[in-house]
Amino acid sequence: MPRQKAFDQEAVLEKAMQVFWQKGYEATSVQDLVEAMGINRGSLYDTFCDKRQLFLSAIAHYSNTFIQQAVDRLQAPGAARQAIADYFESIVLCIENASPCQGCLMTNTIIEFSPHDPEVASYLKQTLLKLEDAFYSALVRAKDRGEIPSDAQLRTLSRYLTASVQGLQVISKVDPDPHSLRDIVKAILTVLS
Repeated sequence: MPRQKAFDQEAVLEKAMQVFWQKGYEATSVQDLVEAMGINRGSLYDTFCDKRQLFLSAIAHYSNTFIQQAVDRLQAPGAARQAIADYFESIVLCIENASPCQGCLMTNTIIEFSPHDPEVASYLKQTLLKLEDAFYSALVRAKDRGEIPSDAQLRTLSRYLTASVQGLQVISKVDPDPHSLRDIVKAILTVLS
């Protein structure tokens, strides 16, 4: 009979995700992970197989948490254009309250992995498509409600907004000033006028 795990798998995954978020994949050692997770190496390998699989699980956990929050925010009832503006403001607030600014785990991973890891790049692309589709749904609602011009190219705009989220996250790593970020967001949102 297999031994019962003496730890909460979701809780240790959250801790691992935080370490990867702070340090990146390459700079994170297995020792960093076992210390942060509060488990021994055997438990880490038994549960997650290896550092790479743990990382992939952490990315999935991030997506299921933070990307889903974004999707939920963008699909909330009410004014869709305002939901988009509120989502961008939530990013700025998150950056403003982070110390130090870690950016977005998805964005950090895209920069670190995508050029040389097709499996991770494919997963990240699918995750970004979820965000793009959430923007698209919000834009359809906005167009139907007359909140944006009737000739707006919705798929193009949804891609632009998704790319803008990533750009905002990247720039925040070198300039996390909320006033600068809000100026950038104002410029981004002008495409909805």
